[in-house]
Amino acid sequence: MQASIAVARQSASLRQYWALTKPRVTQLAVFCAVIGMFLATPEPPSWRIVLAGSAGIWLMASAAFAVNCLIEREVDARMSRTRRRATASGEIPPQRVLAFAGAVGGAGMAVLLTWVNAQTMWLTFATFIGYAVVYTVLLKPNTPQNIVIGGLSGAMPPALGWVAATGQLTPEAWLLVLIIFVWTPPHFWALALYRTEDFRKSGLPMLPVTHGRELTGLHVFLYTLALVAVTLMPFAIRMSGVVYLACALLLGARFVQLAWRVWRRYSDDIARRTFRYSIVYLALLFAALLVDHYLHLP
Repeated sequence: MQASIAVARQSASLRQYWALTKPRVTQLAVFCAVIGMFLATPEPPSWRIVLAGSAGIWLMASAAFAVNCLIEREVDARMSRTRRRATASGEIPPQRVLAFAGAVGGAGMAVLLTWVNAQTMWLTFATFIGYAVVYTVLLKPNTPQNIVIGGLSGAMPPALGWVAATGQLTPEAWLLVLIIFVWTPPHFWALALYRTEDFRKSGLPMLPVTHGRELTGLHVFLYTLALVAVTLMPFAIRMSGVVYLACALLLGARFVQLAWRVWRRYSDDIARRTFRYSIVYLALLFAALLVDHYLHLP
């Protein structure tokens, strides 16, 4: 009986640590990194690069999210969406979170340095600092434009994958970063709109809290228009072909439709649907880039 209780407690503890890594967000980031690896070269990258690069980026992203949860534990405790996190409830003490993040992040750096390349390791480490320190500590608590200014950190995964495959950054890699950078504000502000009261309790200066629903809705719509324009650039510079162009236009049309409704016909349900669609949108857009990449090769 006691052994069963101990196993159950250990399992619960492991789930708590796993939750600190924000696995769903990490999965999307690693997916975009892998797409960057495959887009970087005409021939598919080696499986060593794909597996080691994915593992290293996953581990370092997990460490960054754990540090984010640690820093924001008091804020998280005031929000219904996040108050069950082990850092917010105090179930995992800060020193253990730091040790966990250090071990996971250190392992990620070792994997990238040993089996990928030093450029990817240092660029991923810079992304870690950008998210865990610059965004979480300096930007998020101090400006309603936090998600815009700090969005560069979250937009870096395809560039990390590109560097993993080639050892260098090119304009095409930065274009992939730009797509995610412009996608981030409408994606996050849609969430913030239907969670406005939660963010108000948190004390964070999110745009719906500081400037109201209508102005935030307008920002969602305008950034979505900008996003659709940016997603046409791979075709314009001949990085991709008509298959990607058709997908970008169809996916973008739906995003614009939802964003318009967020602005002009707001409801929490529409904001929630827009947030969920934005995740599907990004995954399908990058998948279309990958498919077109191999169809587009001479």
